[in-house]
Amino acid sequence: MRHRNAGRKLGRTSSHRRAMLRNLVTSLLEHEQIETTDAKAKELRRVAERMITLGKRGSLHARRQALRVVRSRAVAAKLFEELAERYRTRPGGYTRVLKLRTRVGDAAPVSMIELVDRTALPAKAAEAAKTAKERSERARGEEKPAGRRARAEKPTRAEKPAKGKAREPKPTRKTKSSKGT
Repeated sequence: MRHRNAGRKLGRTSSHRRAMLRNLVTSLLEHEQIETTDAKAKELRRVAERMITLGKRGSLHARRQALRVVRSRAVAAKLFEELAERYRTRPGGYTRVLKLRTRVGDAAPVSMIELVDRTALPAKAAEAAKTAKERSERARGEEKPAGRRARAEKPTRAEKPAKGKAREPKPTRKTKSSKGT
């Protein structure tokens, strides 16, 4: 029975699990949104919320505690300046876990964990929004993207010129069988 045993083991040793969560929390605070499995996201949420609370505290002791977990000084600086200011009035609940899909390779449930009240769109989302806008413009009949030809404009195989000389098939030779004749 697992009475009073909080946290998930995630199939790893304690040192591996601690190192993985440190990497994940550093990435989350740097990019403000990452994709991982459901179990890792739920476990990461505990560590990330604690780091943001330390950032809000802002003391030297809190900075040293956060630097024991966060692997990058630049991310720690962002935590104590930008993120602490953003969540100054929020009493908790700094992260959000959204279930996305099941992973193809091992059917693991994949989630996206992100910081709430993010200001900028991440690169993938911005690119997806841009391509969706282009598709909608094309659907309305507006200008086609440069550099692409429509299917009707492509030459068919019969219209393409042949490369090199046309070869005649080689004549076949009749051979004698090796068995007696």
